[in-house]
Amino acid sequence: MLRGKKLGLLLSARPDHPNFTQGLRLAEAALKEGVDVYLYCLDDAVTGIEQPLLQELKECGLKLFACAYGSQRRDLPLSDKATFSGLTMLSEIIACADRFVSFN
Repeated sequence: MLRGKKLGLLLSARPDHPNFTQGLRLAEAALKEGVDVYLYCLDDAVTGIEQPLLQELKECGLKLFACAYGSQRRDLPLSDKATFSGLTMLSEIIACADRFVSFN
């Protein structure tokens, strides 16, 4: 029933905040149901790109994006851990998702 649907997630909470973990758990549950999950990390969430659970979800099919500007402002190196982009990508995720949820 959910297979093939698109879920967009925005995380802006820092990795030690409960909302960051809740966002990842929602992504995990959706992936298990066959949902295409697009996750965009913004603001303090960019510091969590290398979190083990987030990288495991990426290996399971999560499409992971991170704000290039937010990473630059926090002196974080760009890497292959996520696709670094601007807010235009976030806008596209919102536009194409069947559902969009934000964890601030």
